[in-house]
Amino acid sequence: MIQGADMSNRYIIPVSNTNYVTPVQTNNDVESSSKVKPVECQTCKNRKYVDGSDEADVSFKAPGHISPGSSYARVMSHEQEHVANARQKTGGNKNARLLSATVSLKMGVCPECGRTYVAGGTTNTRIQYSKDNPYDNGRKVIEGSFLAGQNVDEAV
Repeated sequence: MIQGADMSNRYIIPVSNTNYVTPVQTNNDVESSSKVKPVECQTCKNRKYVDGSDEADVSFKAPGHISPGSSYARVMSHEQEHVANARQKTGGNKNARLLSATVSLKMGVCPECGRTYVAGGTTNTRIQYSKDNPYDNGRKVIEGSFLAGQNVDEAV
């Protein structure tokens, strides 16, 4: 502990554990006052989230509101739905294997109140299909028939 420093009303955050979003500290005197009510930020109140993927069975297909305090949990949960869909797609298929699934979250700062929030997320999945896939072989035959004769050597 640092001597002479006032450690009251401060959060102590371990440096090694960075798996969560630090909440914004507010003045408790204003929140508990009966005369002064906390003002809700209109930018945070009107912020909407919507899914932009083509998967129909995930949340936020219609625009919905998420509070800044719960944005990390809700957005991460939504992105995990995409990961679960990739696992389900490869789980019953012996010709497919899930190589990787990564989730990236984008952070933002509200210009009105200064609160940090998760502004969105992206899930990237890599699936490897085995070479003995009959659909893949048929696709190669069809593509080959389209490409045949497109390159003509006129010098001969």
